[in-house]
Amino acid sequence: MIVGRHANKVRDSVGAALEGVRDGSTIAVGGFGLCGNPEALIKGVVETGAANLHVVSNNAGNLGKGLALWLKAGIVGRVTCSYIGNNEDLQRMMKSGEVEVTLVPQGTLVERLRAAGAGIAGFYTPTGVGTVVAEGKDTRIFGGKEFLLEEALPVDLALLRAKRADSFGNLRFWRTAQNYMPVMASAAETAIAEVEELVALGDIGPDDVHLQGIFVHRLAVVAEHEDPFEYKTSRKRG
Repeated sequence: MIVGRHANKVRDSVGAALEGVRDGSTIAVGGFGLCGNPEALIKGVVETGAANLHVVSNNAGNLGKGLALWLKAGIVGRVTCSYIGNNEDLQRMMKSGEVEVTLVPQGTLVERLRAAGAGIAGFYTPTGVGTVVAEGKDTRIFGGKEFLLEEALPVDLALLRAKRADSFGNLRFWRTAQNYMPVMASAAETAIAEVEELVALGDIGPDDVHLQGIFVHRLAVVAEHEDPFEYKTSRKRG
């Protein structure tokens, strides 16, 4: 459907937005801990019946929530992430060999995704030199310092969550919930966003767009979210 000169990327349901998800897909999922998780899309992928997924994310769920839903459903074959932390589901499945886990330094994970979006095959970084991260990787000396080669990380799908969007897919995130999502979208063949509020074209000012619609292919409007958080802390008075 075309609105004026712009493609309307809004789908009628989460299921319609996820059309084409298939076994063995590599899927990048936004979120940092439980902040900014695309909750409806995560649930929707389980309902597609797709399995043996390669998940790319910061931590693949936490405290039984977020992407832990995929782990519990047994649809994950491989995880590339930078943090396991309190994800007991992933720890258990990693130890048992049910899921293959590749741990990547957080900055390197972001740069591998960014490189994929920029059409860069790989890059050299000092991060991980002299550790298990460097095992099996090419190293070179630049300016008297050792660097190791990291390859770009393209993905089939990126699942995002935004606070606001227009029908072309221009997105505005909610504060730090932006986290990995722009680089994931650029690295993806298809980027799908669930959005809390859909506004008219032009209602998001050019300076307020966090991710341009050219990187977003489908939208699903999801107004209500659980928005769990890991730990509640408070300051004592007196």
